[in-house]
Amino acid sequence: MPRSPGGATDGTAAPSAAGALLSIGAVLSRLQDEFPEVTISKIRFLETEGLVEPQRTPSGYRKFGERDVERLAYVLRVQRDHYLPLRVIREHLDALDAGEPVVTLAAVADGRAKVGLPGPAGSPEAAADSAPGPGPDDVPAELRVGRDELLAATGADSAELEQWESYGLVEAGRDGGYDAETVNIARLIVELGRFGLEPRHLRAVKAAADREAGLVEQVVAPLRLHRNPQTRTHAEITARELASLSVRLHAAMVQSALRVRLR
Repeated sequence: MPRSPGGATDGTAAPSAAGALLSIGAVLSRLQDEFPEVTISKIRFLETEGLVEPQRTPSGYRKFGERDVERLAYVLRVQRDHYLPLRVIREHLDALDAGEPVVTLAAVADGRAKVGLPGPAGSPEAAADSAPGPGPDDVPAELRVGRDELLAATGADSAELEQWESYGLVEAGRDGGYDAETVNIARLIVELGRFGLEPRHLRAVKAAADREAGLVEQVVAPLRLHRNPQTRTHAEITARELASLSVRLHAAMVQSALRVRLR
């Protein structure tokens, strides 16, 4: 299929020798500076999902061109920064390949259309920025990812996800999907795991979060039950503000406790 321009502008996909094709191992080396969690398995998974189509040698080995590397970097960057499902990213790139007007992926992640914001020069975002996009009603209000997409976004395996779920650290919705917050939690669990913290160690964090959420819920409960729609909307805004303050207080207390203990 035709390939849209890549979006790397920071050296991740610096040009290789003119016309040179890269093995999957060489592509992995190119990507790992910016995406240390990427693996050969993940590159293969993105291929099976139709995000990239490398050439094949007569013996069946994959060979990637410069556009393939740029496209992979773009997909990984959008996943990392916006937690978008691969289906949405693929449809976005397919529309660009076909020359159709599209909305920016950043706008999709925000749940509203943002047209005219500059993206990296020559990137799929930049192409989308100059095209008229759909209005806010055409953008999904809440994007969810499936199990395979969550695993691909975090680099975890099924056994790890099952363990997180067994400890109540992450939870699928009724439709079996995961929202952006859950993807972010999963990423943080992976990061903490690199320091030796296992899911069982994080049960206390989960319990503290549940207690804080319960406290916020108590404060806004009378507002949420009010008949006036504006008052109920105010309850949602208040809940977000309280949650933000609670997170800041928690972080400050942890930092303070560490300063005392590490003296």
